[in-house]
Amino acid sequence: MKTLRALCLAGLGLASGLHAQTLFQPPADASWVLPDGSVSIVGNDGMETLVQDLNRLYADTHPGVRFRVNMNGSSTGMPALTAGATPFAPMSRDIWPIDRSAFVQTFGYAPVAIRIGYNGHGPRAPEKTPPAVYVNQANPLPGLTLQQLARVFTAGQDGGDVSRWSQLGMQGEWAQRRIHVYGLRDDGGFATSLRLQRFGGLPFSPRYEALDSREAVIRAVAADPFGIGLLGWIDASATSKDVRVLPLAAAPGQAFHGPSYEEVHAGLYPLSAPLQLVVNRRPGEPLPAFVLEYLRLALSDAGQALVERQKDSEEGYVPLSPADLSAERHKLEKLHRQDG
Repeated sequence: MKTLRALCLAGLGLASGLHAQTLFQPPADASWVLPDGSVSIVGNDGMETLVQDLNRLYADTHPGVRFRVNMNGSSTGMPALTAGATPFAPMSRDIWPIDRSAFVQTFGYAPVAIRIGYNGHGPRAPEKTPPAVYVNQANPLPGLTLQQLARVFTAGQDGGDVSRWSQLGMQGEWAQRRIHVYGLRDDGGFATSLRLQRFGGLPFSPRYEALDSREAVIRAVAADPFGIGLLGWIDASATSKDVRVLPLAAAPGQAFHGPSYEEVHAGLYPLSAPLQLVVNRRPGEPLPAFVLEYLRLALSDAGQALVERQKDSEEGYVPLSPADLSAERHKLEKLHRQDG
């Protein structure tokens, strides 16, 4: 930890001593400061180890700051942020519409998310693979672009709907067969978020068969050589060995990539889920000094080293790529300026 402390001090440009101890102390009257003076943090349970590590690093560089965590899932973070019960909401996925609506209704503006890593890599049984497209093991398709994926799963995309395997270049027995599309219910959760954030908000295809569980989707694709499924986190091998993850490309002409650690860390896997801290920042106003400093710490070399420590954990967190790290640091500093 001493090495991480030195990295943090160097990366943030902090001086040791009284100045560093007092400049970024949490305000005693903040709604997320408990009666005993500790900072309450509410959010994703899978992030608890990482958040505790970040808390210790913050306390080490800012003596006297104490924390109390209550980590019961990403779905608890946004209500707590809306209620002022946490200075930021640790989340291991995108903000779902149901998460966002109450916040916007309360404040009249959207919450702001700062990415500090990526949630998951794989396949690596028995741990969960991050969001991915699955096809039957018998399917020879080498991969899809995100544009093609949108045309398969939704209706009304530019270029028209893709309903047959021949439209994806498949030949032989595949040429005239229809694509059987499987996924989860469009109920405000993962499927809805994906449709809104990745597919332009267009409706799912009339051919989209919504099933009750991730395991049901895997079983459907395993039993159907002409099926394709789109899911969030799951160890598919625990349900069936007859499916595989389909590599994806962000744009036409780019190489296909899967969710391996190396590809996720390089920022190449198009469906990587964000590991993020969501904040309440009123437009035109700077972030509270404590929140700004904590986010800077999470994006420092020391903070990213703590994310890296979770590589082989059950969650399998991955630090940001150099390009994404630079972008998030720039975003944070721009947000802090009153004109940001």
